[in-house]
Amino acid sequence: MNQAKRSQLFERFSKREPNPATELKYSTPFELLVAVVLSAQATDVSVNKATQKLFSKANTPEKILALGEAGLKRYIKTIGLFNSKAKNIITACRVLLDEHGGEVPRERESLEALPGVGRKTANVILNTAFGIPTIAVDTHIFRVANRTGLAPGKNVREVEDRLLKVVPDEYKKNAHHWLILHGRYTCTARRPACSACLISDLCEYRQKTAA
Repeated sequence: MNQAKRSQLFERFSKREPNPATELKYSTPFELLVAVVLSAQATDVSVNKATQKLFSKANTPEKILALGEAGLKRYIKTIGLFNSKAKNIITACRVLLDEHGGEVPRERESLEALPGVGRKTANVILNTAFGIPTIAVDTHIFRVANRTGLAPGKNVREVEDRLLKVVPDEYKKNAHHWLILHGRYTCTARRPACSACLISDLCEYRQKTAA
């Protein structure tokens, strides 16, 4: 895909949805951090169901710590890997209080030092909570980037680096949300909805599906 097509692709996304947002429900950077940690190998819907109850009782590092690991597990037991996620969140709360005054840091290195937070999670927080133009590559974005020819890569880091090079600057802040929603609802894994796709004529996928 050439750069003219890339610009047109993001222009179309921008016109259709000028202000895309995560489907995770949150009201503070800390709530987003907890939600994103919980979302690993889980759906946003399942996370939102759990955090709705959790955040009504505990939505700060102090309050989560007061629940304790066992107390936290009761709220998130419907989510996959909840044992390890509870342990990571409790430990992360201690680090936030001990090293960051209870605030979620805005620096990648500090975020990635938190238990349960890898590069993808850090990118989501930097972008969604703080408006920094990062692009978190999950399975949806990896698929869309490779399938369409937008930013092919053999692994998620290659795709991320290529996206940061080829996405026009004015679209970088929202690119993550546009691409993940496109992969989640249109360019799906098993059978992409090519006939209903906003960018079908720009896409270089050779096996487009019929209506």
